[in-house]
Amino acid sequence: MQHPLYQKATYLKSVPTLALCPTDLEFEVAFAGRSNAGKSSALNVITSQKSLARTSKTPGRTQLINFFTLDEQRALVDLPGYGYAKVKLEKKLEWQQGLTEYVERRESLRGLILLMDSRMPPTEIDELLLQWTADLQLPVHVLLTKCDKLKKGPAKANLLKVRKWLNETYPHASVQLFSSLKRTGLDEAWNKLDEWMAFSREKPTQQEDASMSEK
Repeated sequence: MQHPLYQKATYLKSVPTLALCPTDLEFEVAFAGRSNAGKSSALNVITSQKSLARTSKTPGRTQLINFFTLDEQRALVDLPGYGYAKVKLEKKLEWQQGLTEYVERRESLRGLILLMDSRMPPTEIDELLLQWTADLQLPVHVLLTKCDKLKKGPAKANLLKVRKWLNETYPHASVQLFSSLKRTGLDEAWNKLDEWMAFSREKPTQQEDASMSEK
């Protein structure tokens, strides 16, 4: 299963600051999350590509703002992971400054995908990011990743708990379960991206639908 837009994702450039970002894009959705929350894996599954975004067992490997274009108007953006990066404080501060400018001032940014490990409660920095985006009136969609590591009952219970918390505290954010390994929640994630990207998937004709059913 592939998506006609996101499977076209192509690496464009990596930049440290807002000033160096592409100037001709109208729709961007950025991916953010705690280091090792599964951000790169999610990007690869969403775009039906094996290595579009680098995956690594070393947290904090993504150090720049990475642009992947979809067409002339649209792009997915991979933001630096936060939390465990083993780098000097000076470099961390540089990342934070570049990230802050991008999120607060990037006019083409339509929404933020926040990745959180479904097995763990939200971290303090997750909450700070949610409060920050609420103040900016920037929509957020949370992917509770690695839900395949949980049984269906606990995974559903965690989803309901987080959804209730968001509805009460951060109503600008929505949430779903997601697994890159099992491709759980992929279509739901695509639907949210389509909404923010102002993209409409064409429904198959009756003839195409019948042809697909025969396969």
